[in-house]
Amino acid sequence: MSEEVGMGSRVWLVPDGYLPSCEPGDLVSHESICVLNTGSKTAHCKLDVFFEDRDPMLGIAFQVEAQRTLHLRLDRPEMLGGVSLPKEVPYATRVTSDVPVVVQSSRLDVTQPNLALFTTMGYPCPES
Repeated sequence: MSEEVGMGSRVWLVPDGYLPSCEPGDLVSHESICVLNTGSKTAHCKLDVFFEDRDPMLGIAFQVEAQRTLHLRLDRPEMLGGVSLPKEVPYATRVTSDVPVVVQSSRLDVTQPNLALFTTMGYPCPES
């Protein structure tokens, strides 16, 4: 069986990110970078986090196995190689991969009584 190249792009941008600090109830506000690897090879990925007023956090490594998905919780340092993202600081993310993948961003906001779930596709950068 030949190796199948997955769908998607190797570079994705998500311009909006934010982790609140207050948690009024049992639920936890969080953001996830959701990565889908439809190909037959493991995706070796890196997450870069950019800020308005500080140096970026670059090269946070993670993997997505072949024909699998990963919901990378940005509020969980154990999923980010021990890196803690700052709370109440706007940021943007870039995901790079050695094979094509698809990236979606999701946010659960429980800081207000109505709760909110927000999700959007990342911007796939063309291959150069």
